[in-house]
Order: sequence, then structure tokens, then C-alpha cells
Amino acid sequence: MRNKIIVAIDGYSSCGKSTIAKQLAKELHYIYADSGAMYRAITLYCLRNDVKITDKHQIRKALHNIHLEFIFNSAAGKSFLHMNDENVELPIRDMIISEKVSIVAAIKEVREFAVAQQHKMGERKGLVMDGRDIGTVVFPQAELKIFMTADIAVRVERRFKELYQVNPQITVEEVKKNLEMRDYLDSNREISPLRKAEDALILDNTNLTIAQQLKIALQWAHERMRSSNESMIFERK
Repeated sequence: MRNKIIVAIDGYSSCGKSTIAKQLAKELHYIYADSGAMYRAITLYCLRNDVKITDKHQIRKALHNIHLEFIFNSAAGKSFLHMNDENVELPIRDMIISEKVSIVAAIKEVREFAVAQQHKMGERKGLVMDGRDIGTVVFPQAELKIFMTADIAVRVERRFKELYQVNPQITVEEVKKNLEMRDYLDSNREISPLRKAEDALILDNTNLTIAQQLKIALQWAHERMRSSNESMIFERK
């Protein structure tokens, strides 16, 4: 039996990180953990409880009242993020959360809180996680690191179609401005900025179908699983 590995997927907003991470986890029978959802949930808690997201003291106090857990839903065949026993998958996708999450995620205490929980998830391996600092900060030892990117126009179109389903009033210009703002904040924040790990493989899916990008990622995963297994056999000799 092949050794289980950790797959770390990073990249820009609306590059399909979550889509491919979920598919990989399903194909490999691994656990999928959406790190971005964790930061969104923390942002949701702050907005709901009038926690000033620019006040680090208030943020630190709020973190003591937040419990996050990915719970597998057998009917849906996937895991959902629960915050304090509430399934928050829908509310954390709201546009207001998208506008504020980069600010909250840039706070040192918030990242330390989330990363500590993510480390526990990775202890048993067999994990696929996507975000913006997974391969550089959370799991620098991950056997497979993928950095996803795509043309900005394609990303805007994808995000617009997603948001239009829940908010028909949204405009393409609003989505473009939001993505550009998030790219800037994510890449320029002081704590754990978005960047490609030196040993990450670049997956540009501008002109790829979902099936094509999954095929590529699966090939990479199987190669790393074989390498991990061979290394283990060599160490035992």
C-alpha cells in the first residue's frame, strides 16, 4: 500500500483551488480541509459579534470563543465547516465576507490560531488543503505542493458566475475590483504573504477544463506517493 502524503495547494483567488482540492481528496480518499473557509468563518464571527476587525485586542479575545471543525456529511459526500456547532458553509461565501477576509487573515494571532488547528489535521497525512500559505508556512514539508494561477479575466468570469447565483445585482466590475484588492492584500501582507514555494509545481488552468487539471494533479500526486513509498523502503534497508 502506498504511503499517504500531504497535498498543499496555494494560489490566487478564483483559480479553482477548492474545486481541484475537493476532487483530489475524493479520488485519493483523503481528507479535504479548506483553510480559506476557516478564515472566512473567523471573519463571519467578527462581523456577527461587532468585533472590530482592525482592533487586534478585540480579535484576540474573539478567538477564544471560536471553535472550528470540518465534519463529513455522508448525504452530501463531503465535509462542511462548522463554527461553534453551526454549519457555516453558506454564510461564509457572502460578498461582505469576501471583502473583509483578507484583512482578518493578515492578523498574526488569527493565522497562528488557524495554523495550529491545521497542523493537527496534518499529523496523520492523507490530507489535501488549499489556501495561500499552505506550502510555505502550514506544511512546508508537504510531499506535493501545487501553485495555481489563471488569467485575471478568466478568474473574474468564474467568480462572477459563482456570485451571480446568490446575488443577481452583482456586477463584473465589482467582482474585478474585489479580486484585484484581494490579490494585492494577500501578496503584500506582512504575515505569511501569498507566494509560490520554491519546490511547488505551477498549474495554470487558464485554458484547462476541470477534468484536464484534475488529470494533471492526480498524476503529480501518484508520482509523489510512489516516491514517498520508495523512500520509506530505502530507509528500512
